[in-house]
Amino acid sequence: MKRMWTIIGVHDVPRSFQWYQSLFGQASTAPAHSDFGQLLDSDGTVLLCLHEWAVENHPSLMNPEDGTPGNGLLLFFRVDDYGAALRRARALVPQLAEEPHVNPNTRTKEFSLLDPDGYYVTISALSRTERAAVAKQRPNKRLQPAKAHAGVRQSAAKRPRLRG
Repeated sequence: MKRMWTIIGVHDVPRSFQWYQSLFGQASTAPAHSDFGQLLDSDGTVLLCLHEWAVENHPSLMNPEDGTPGNGLLLFFRVDDYGAALRRARALVPQLAEEPHVNPNTRTKEFSLLDPDGYYVTISALSRTERAAVAKQRPNKRLQPAKAHAGVRQSAAKRPRLRG
């Protein structure tokens, strides 16, 4: 398995989309559809999918009243800008669900808050090792999917074709 796409049921996709963009410090954009949106990292990695309740007959997304939203689910995000994320979170909610503290298991700082639909969201700082790895990455070097694919097509076109 390479990636997992976590999809949560929400009442108002555009509103939740904007809320998560604010929490993650992303530029404000609209979701792809009024009933579905994917929040992406700067490299195109899917961070979270938002799906309107009772659209497209997905069995576990039919009725928000059938169970408690978020029961059994913890949205846990690791961030490299913990201090900035904490400031953005405090601006989004009147009170954090869990104040900043060091998690004894991960030994990293974290805090928690509730999103507009009542999901419990934990934001955790990267570990010292993870921060060092991020620092080694070249600044402003991001994957450009369209350019990367174009380069692959171009180099493939230059290769001689084998005839069989």
